[in-house]
Amino acid sequence: MALGRRIQGLRHDRGLTLQQLAEAADVSVGMLSSVERGQKAPTIVVLARIADGLGVSLADLVAEPEDTRIIVRRAADQDSVDEPGGWRRTVLSPVVPGVNFEWIRTTLPPDCDAGRFPAYAPGSHEYVVVESGTLRLTIADTPVDLNEGDSAYFAADVTHGYANTGSGPCTYYVAALIMRPRAAQPRTRVTQRH
Repeated sequence: MALGRRIQGLRHDRGLTLQQLAEAADVSVGMLSSVERGQKAPTIVVLARIADGLGVSLADLVAEPEDTRIIVRRAADQDSVDEPGGWRRTVLSPVVPGVNFEWIRTTLPPDCDAGRFPAYAPGSHEYVVVESGTLRLTIADTPVDLNEGDSAYFAADVTHGYANTGSGPCTYYVAALIMRPRAAQPRTRVTQRH
């Protein structure tokens, strides 16, 4: 029953109908429905197909869920990426399956433009807080200048960009809730780059 709930939860997270996942996994709708309701125990072949359809590994699909009330991500385990142009982003938040939230710290050197980012699905949100320096946040075609201590919110279903227009480095934080578009093809989690 727990496996069926997990499959159903992952399917819902990806915005897939039973029919869409059944097609992506190459299993029948009836079989998939029975597995989700805990009425049939799937073979390893069927489980592997469902995992592929969901875009997860078989091991992740069948792993016993851990107690996720508390998840700690130690500083040493944070993912930092040095991007072209000399800027750096660090994903601070723990990864929680099924939760599309990220908390990111970014440092831009002086006169650095991190670029434009595509619009996310409707219902996506971003909060920005400037720790130090000056940040030009561009939402669609509207620039907003933020200084140390300033914060902003925007619906992230429009193109948006980040640039340091100041003479010193700029460090800012982004808290992002990114919704996945409803699509027939399963999607894997893509780390946002700010």
